[in-house]
Amino acid sequence: MTLKECKKEEKADREFQKKFKFEGSISVLTQMMVDPAATEKRGGGKNLPLRRGEILDVIQFTNEEQILCRNSQRRCKSVGAEALPA
Repeated sequence: MTLKECKKEEKADREFQKKFKFEGSISVLTQMMVDPAATEKRGGGKNLPLRRGEILDVIQFTNEEQILCRNSQRRCKSVGAEALPA
């Protein structure tokens, strides 16, 4: 990983921590795949755009309806729990 990529990741992590008032280091709890039968969603605001079969890193289980996830482009946003199989 180059120095430029490291700085870009650090900046994205700082922005994430500020936006979601997240304290401590960002660690991945598990990985989940978006339900292949789910409808694709555009996202926006605090919601992550979803594509069928996409693998997401779960950062935090916020409540029963929302899960804080990171996609392959390292974007961190909330995802509705109905899109991820139990």
